[in-house]
Amino acid sequence: MLALGSTLITQQQQRRFAIPALFIACVLVFFIALSKGGVAISISEIIGIINHTADDQLKNAIIWQIRLPRLVLAMVVGAGLAACGAAMQAIFRNPLADPGLIGVSSGAALGAVATIVLGTSLFANFSDSFGIYAVPVGAFLGCIGVCVFIYRLSAHSGQFTIISLLLAGIAVNAIVGSLIGVLTLISNDQQLRDLTFWSMGSLAGNHFAMMTPTLCIIIASCIGLLRLSKPLNLYLLGEAQAKHLGINVTKLKKQVFIYTALCTGAAVAITGIIGFVGFIVPHIVRLVLGPDHRYLMPASILGGALMLGLADLFARTVMLPAEVPIGLITSAIGGPFFLIMLLKTYQQRG
Repeated sequence: MLALGSTLITQQQQRRFAIPALFIACVLVFFIALSKGGVAISISEIIGIINHTADDQLKNAIIWQIRLPRLVLAMVVGAGLAACGAAMQAIFRNPLADPGLIGVSSGAALGAVATIVLGTSLFANFSDSFGIYAVPVGAFLGCIGVCVFIYRLSAHSGQFTIISLLLAGIAVNAIVGSLIGVLTLISNDQQLRDLTFWSMGSLAGNHFAMMTPTLCIIIASCIGLLRLSKPLNLYLLGEAQAKHLGINVTKLKKQVFIYTALCTGAAVAITGIIGFVGFIVPHIVRLVLGPDHRYLMPASILGGALMLGLADLFARTVMLPAEVPIGLITSAIGGPFFLIMLLKTYQQRG
């Protein structure tokens, strides 16, 4: 009993301090990331630039046009992917679940690849109309189209089952993968290079005007998922128990699906495919703070922002003046982590 009491006290203390600690870490990483790069800028200079009291035009341009937009994008995208991961792991009641299971990333990839390969021929008007926004818009439309298709496959007679969602996601992922393969086969050298780099993920080349719609969608989706924290806690007890406690389980699953589709689709559309953030961060937070989504969800949001902020800092500085695609970094971290968690799961069952 004493051991159980001390464990509960320790976990309560961790929950109390985790969110402020993660917030402070995000602020520190924010200023460190702004200061590091090809041109070193001190923290005092950064504060002066942000307050519009610094006169150095070069450093002003570096902060406002290059580092600040991509850092804000990195942290918001990381927060959104981690929130979606936490929600998907709750809905599937499996800590190895990931937003990619429902076909969101593959749908966005299909839209982006179709825009890159066919944008100057079949979809010339589309590319001309949207200009530099064509690939993000195409990726987002592809994501929404695939998610609507999966939703229709998964919903029968007012029911929305997790098994049908998972099976539909697997099937659609396979179909979309084959279509992407065909488009890759008919692409020319420049198109092949563009779609390859897009698939690796990148935060470069974005500015606030281009990012604003994406940021609004992700932030709104995160707020929606935060509001579902209590229903998700009850859902973990089982669907039957959640229904007895007054939770509309079908509505809850649909809400999580919609928020996840919008958030992940918006993120992938602007950055390309950045994997494993939605798997790693919620998993670690759950191990430390437990499964209570009132703490898990906000801690995952801050943890995702922290992880992708650090990954972006590493991507920009490790191979100066070149830049490593951020998707490669998250995959290099996430792949081994996934295998370790998978082995631990097998050991626990054995």
